[in-house]
Amino acid sequence: MKLMPFHGQGTPNLAHKGRSVPPVETSQEATYLRALGEKQTPVNIKLADGEVVSGWIEYYDQNMVRLTRDGQPNLFIFKHEIMYIAEDGAKRK
Repeated sequence: MKLMPFHGQGTPNLAHKGRSVPPVETSQEATYLRALGEKQTPVNIKLADGEVVSGWIEYYDQNMVRLTRDGQPNLFIFKHEIMYIAEDGAKRK
């Protein structure tokens, strides 16, 4: 069996010259969350434990998101517990 060497970030002398490393953050998260909140867009949030919760984002900051839900308690969810946020597609009443 022949092994192929991995040329990742750990080997800087093999990196492509002239290419910059992509940024860790694009600063688009806040813009997207703001737009979802302003429009009260229904979203589904999948949590790290697999649970999916639905509502709309009323508030967010660097560490958490407040999910407002109709007929259920509102949730403060730490961002590190969120796997993804997906627009629900349903119209908010």
